[in-house]
Amino acid sequence: MGVSVPGEATAEGRPTSSIRAVVDAVRSALTPLRTLLSYLEIDTRLVGMVAALLIIWVGFSLVSNGTFLTARNLWNLSVQSASIAIMATGMVLIIVSRNIDLSVGSMLGFLGYTMAMVQAVWIPQNLGLGLEQPYTWILTVLIGVALGAVIGGLQGFIVAYGGVPSFIVTLGGLLVWRGLIFRYAQGQTIAPLDTNFQMLGGGTVGTRVGALGEWPSWILGALLCAGILYTLVTSRRRRRRYGFPVRAMWAEVMLGVVGCVVVLGAVWVANSYPLPPNVAVQYAQEHGITVPPGGLIIPTGVAFPVMIMLAVTLVVTFLATRRRFGRYVYAIGGNPEASALAGINVRRTIMLTFALMGALAAISAAVQTARLNAAVTNLGVQNELDVISAAVIGGTSFAGGIGTVPGAILGAVVMQSLRSGMVLLLVDSPTQDIVVGLVLVAAVGLDTAVRRRSR
Repeated sequence: MGVSVPGEATAEGRPTSSIRAVVDAVRSALTPLRTLLSYLEIDTRLVGMVAALLIIWVGFSLVSNGTFLTARNLWNLSVQSASIAIMATGMVLIIVSRNIDLSVGSMLGFLGYTMAMVQAVWIPQNLGLGLEQPYTWILTVLIGVALGAVIGGLQGFIVAYGGVPSFIVTLGGLLVWRGLIFRYAQGQTIAPLDTNFQMLGGGTVGTRVGALGEWPSWILGALLCAGILYTLVTSRRRRRRYGFPVRAMWAEVMLGVVGCVVVLGAVWVANSYPLPPNVAVQYAQEHGITVPPGGLIIPTGVAFPVMIMLAVTLVVTFLATRRRFGRYVYAIGGNPEASALAGINVRRTIMLTFALMGALAAISAAVQTARLNAAVTNLGVQNELDVISAAVIGGTSFAGGIGTVPGAILGAVVMQSLRSGMVLLLVDSPTQDIVVGLVLVAAVGLDTAVRRRSR
């Protein structure tokens, strides 16, 4: 018989009493917090993600001498995160339904190249009209989104009605759509693009900037705060109407205050980033404004890619939580056989999920192509890995049935924060991939451990 020594393990490998005491102390300290979060009906995973994001931000700020948490870097971070976040909202529903889409990066490149060809080649050649027409960017985006939905729906049709695993179908799509890019113009770069279209990427053309500006940004923040308060009030009334328990009034007020503080704080950061000095001087010259000795400070405001991301998030969240389609997707992910027996058209729902993913890939392609002001052959390379990582890190389970759109948005911000911070520290690209890969494996491992413990 072995003898246990404090601080060591027994022969069976069980932890000793001292380690158990530390674990129990940590659990006891976290119990009040878990109880509060449960009472407020706040997902503990989201809270953990927010805590991890804050740690990343503070850590990179310390090692970069405060550069990371400047208004300029945070504004650029929001724009860089928007494209991945847009696609991550659709990837949540794909993974929740127990499928995967490996083709989103190649699809993004193909659709971005298509939209560039539409405005720079096809419209001028076939309609005899050049760039800078007021409808050019609208027609371009509509064609791109429609084509993206068709491509996604085609892949979904093969998965749902053909019975081919989504891994194989989308892996083939990854190769096909990337290869078709070179069939357009032998892989040549298509540039420049329509200036109105460029605004979708948050770039600067002359004195025009792809952002709202100061006061429209504050108006947007006020509208978002009103939306948060309206959601809390209507949810409370709905619960009372159906006899469900409601939170205490102090809890409702606290949630509203915290939400509004976060929104207004984000707007304040966006307005703290001024236009580049040369753009501000050009703006002053065009509008007859005298430039003061300290320079002209013009707030940039919330970028258009971030606005597009917010709109997509609201729409997809509404579909996932308030419409029959979203409930069907989660039901299918939880138990496909039971869903079919309950009368859900499983095949059609899966096909529509892939079609939605294709449309979102097109929107993301418009943002990335507009930001580059060009279509290049390597557009969207490895984006599929970032999108899947964002969804999984945000709490979406590969086992199906579990995942949230806000979690995926937060996961995209975490992913981009890691990359942005490493770029500031001059970390090479291979090392960045290593770090992102380790974070992804850790996130999946944590999800597996949590699910095993809950069972």
